[in-house]
Amino acid sequence: MQNDKSYGEKYMKLPLHLGIHCHQPVENFYHVVDHAVEKSYLPYFKTALLNDKFKFSIHYSGWLLEYIKKNHSELFSLMGDAVSSGQAEFFTGGYYEPVLASIPGKDRREQIKMLNGFIENNFKVSPKGLWLTERVWDSSIIPDCAECGVEYVIVDDYHFITAGFYESMLHGHFITEQDGYEMLIFPISEKLRYLTPFKPAEDVVDYLKEVADSGGKSLTIFDDGEKFGLWPETYEWVYEKGWLKDFINAVCDSDAAEFALFEDTVKTQKPAQIAYLPTGSYFEMGEWSLFSERTENMEKLVKELGDKYTDDTIKVFVKGGIWKNFLVKYPESNRIHKRTTTLSKRANKLNDASLLESLYKAQCNDVLWHGIFGGLYLPNLRNNAYRFIIEAEKRLEEVEGIALPAVETGDFDYDGYDEAYIRSDAANYMFASRDCGQLVALEDKDNLFNFANTLARRKEAYHEKLFAEPKPEASNEQPESAVESVATIHDTKTKVDEEYRKYLVFDWHNKNCFIDHFVPKFEAEDFEDVTFKELGDFANQPAQMKKGKDSVTFTRKGGIYSEGYKHNVTLKKNFKALKSGLSFEIDISSEVQEVTYVMELNLHFNDMANTLINGNKISERITEKNDTYSINDKSTPKGVSIVFNDQVEMHAYTVKTLSQSESGADLTDQGICLLIPFRINGGKSVKGKISIG
Repeated sequence: MQNDKSYGEKYMKLPLHLGIHCHQPVENFYHVVDHAVEKSYLPYFKTALLNDKFKFSIHYSGWLLEYIKKNHSELFSLMGDAVSSGQAEFFTGGYYEPVLASIPGKDRREQIKMLNGFIENNFKVSPKGLWLTERVWDSSIIPDCAECGVEYVIVDDYHFITAGFYESMLHGHFITEQDGYEMLIFPISEKLRYLTPFKPAEDVVDYLKEVADSGGKSLTIFDDGEKFGLWPETYEWVYEKGWLKDFINAVCDSDAAEFALFEDTVKTQKPAQIAYLPTGSYFEMGEWSLFSERTENMEKLVKELGDKYTDDTIKVFVKGGIWKNFLVKYPESNRIHKRTTTLSKRANKLNDASLLESLYKAQCNDVLWHGIFGGLYLPNLRNNAYRFIIEAEKRLEEVEGIALPAVETGDFDYDGYDEAYIRSDAANYMFASRDCGQLVALEDKDNLFNFANTLARRKEAYHEKLFAEPKPEASNEQPESAVESVATIHDTKTKVDEEYRKYLVFDWHNKNCFIDHFVPKFEAEDFEDVTFKELGDFANQPAQMKKGKDSVTFTRKGGIYSEGYKHNVTLKKNFKALKSGLSFEIDISSEVQEVTYVMELNLHFNDMANTLINGNKISERITEKNDTYSINDKSTPKGVSIVFNDQVEMHAYTVKTLSQSESGADLTDQGICLLIPFRINGGKSVKGKISIG
């Protein structure tokens, strides 16, 4: 390639754009945020400002900026110093860090404008660049971004490679358009992403020289700021051993490259050419968003092809799923996402500031997916999402003047089946006809808490890898520079004790409330390890729904399957809003005379390890029957009470998931599963009430 330096005398060296993206989920644990400030955010700025030749870009999500301004004035002041001195450039984005392509256009514009406003009010600059949450690209966002004053965005070079570009073409920036709205695009160098900050500074500078010598016009690295101090082993490497300081000095002393701001480069360089990119994110995200079996097959295919192709051929032709597939993979994620989508339709007609703020907070991306980090598997993230959803629902009732109780029906989660949402004074309840009238939301409106915020146990592609011995290095004869380095979070492997294998139990139905099972004989242990023999077709099948003034009724004409025959069973479930809770009546008519019906409910609390049922620990088997069961813990403001018309026996266990995280693996309490068996002879009626208090 011809070495073209015609873009001006200002950049005789290769411009290196280095940006940091820092984000914490809205209302994340404050001690977690404080730790991130101490170990990563603050030392980064202290080191960065030691050398005024170090030009860098900054993206902090809005809530995190608010928190830092209020609680960490030193860091906030250093941010201002970096910008006012011309050393740093602020990037905008969605204020509460939504995946921009996953929210309605008006919300997208308003969230970007909110962050623009915060930056302008506090740092006296107007951002022109946009950080794309999780680098989820969809060209449909271009018009909205352009209308908000955005001139350039950052994506991975992988986006370009999947479009057919060669890596050697990506040492510069490009232009694209949608509906006549233009946007510049800078590709993030994957090579730099894995070098920085994990390999010695000299290795990075050598690569910069290589790109400069090949005629590259610019190079971009824009990645998580948490890589600089918060990821495992990086604090010692980056600050105590001085990697960041050495890196800054090495680039500044280099004859081949120099730090540059995006805003300067776009003034002095023309884009390399036009580019149109397919919808997608980075390569790993494509793997994670697939169903687990597909992920395993993709990993095998990539490995097999890797022995044949040493270039980027695999990346061009082997692609995973798109980010939105997480909404398919995890129904719990889709439910949260669609609650915000449905709210957005109504909220944007009302234009109430308080309502919109709650909605925007609920659109934070972290809870909706799962990869290296906990994401959806973290109960506190789901709690926060529902906190803002319930808060928005309450405000919606006030602004619209909804008379309570009220029953609303519609396909709220966009699965092709209607849901019912019963609103009452103190609680709201949502039911899914797709899942035979199961209760999927049990919301305490006073404390903004969803007691049905559980998560099913699912197989993940990485589960077996958690128990594998870490593979030794291919060769002990490593270059000296490779010894002095630190593993990336993708390469860090921590073997999980075999004792945890017993938690690899997977549910074949969603873990909601009022799930209907029919079994030959009830054994609590069989339900806990999911080895029970299901005879019915009710636990994961749809029902007909009928709406009442303050109630909803579900009816399914299904069957019990035994010895090759279907025996007709009609199941009718009625739920009615009361001042003090929700009444339920379940009527079963069966051709089978001898069978056990099991009602399953899954409840969520803040501290499930210390949740009590009638004062007893979950691990303590309840032997006597009762007609009233109170379930509570000390950390959740209220508890749940279930009252039956007759005395019943109740069995319980804690639903635990084993998931990978940045620390290796997490064993997480996701819910309390309650099992109430009834022996039926041709028919049965179960009546009672569930309430929050």
